[in-house]
Amino acid sequence: MTSHRKLPEALTAYRIGDPAGEYPVFSVEGARRVQGRWHQVGDRVIYASLHYSTAMLEKLVHWNGALPPNQHFIEIVIPAGLSYEMVTPDILPDWYKHSGEAARRFARGWYDEARSVVLLVPSVVARIEQNVIVNADHAEFSAIKPGLEAPVWWDERLFA
Repeated sequence: MTSHRKLPEALTAYRIGDPAGEYPVFSVEGARRVQGRWHQVGDRVIYASLHYSTAMLEKLVHWNGALPPNQHFIEIVIPAGLSYEMVTPDILPDWYKHSGEAARRFARGWYDEARSVVLLVPSVVARIEQNVIVNADHAEFSAIKPGLEAPVWWDERLFA
């Protein structure tokens, strides 16, 4: 089992959503209602990506290439000194499988035990990239600050 560590420097993560949608871009509400690869229904988590381009790929894959209008991104600053845990493919076999069972089982322990405020996980759609799962119930959550929403520009060639 892995254990948490402290971030040696600040991280910037990216999240894309619709600021005029049902939930704010920096919100746990979607995760609370729908199960994901790294969480169960009811968990108060926020998904983001360590790279803007990975956030775009994740959005594309989840919307099957037909994006809803009004997509905006935010930068999320995760300060140095906060706790994190990292999942790598070699420590969690089957993390990438479609069912998501192995990933959810691992993340269930992470979330329930509040081992860290941030869980760094591999991206299925961009295997060498990482996504960020933020535990909004963790004591350190209030130190994480979302930035201002800015429009996403989608290159038309992505949809050709």
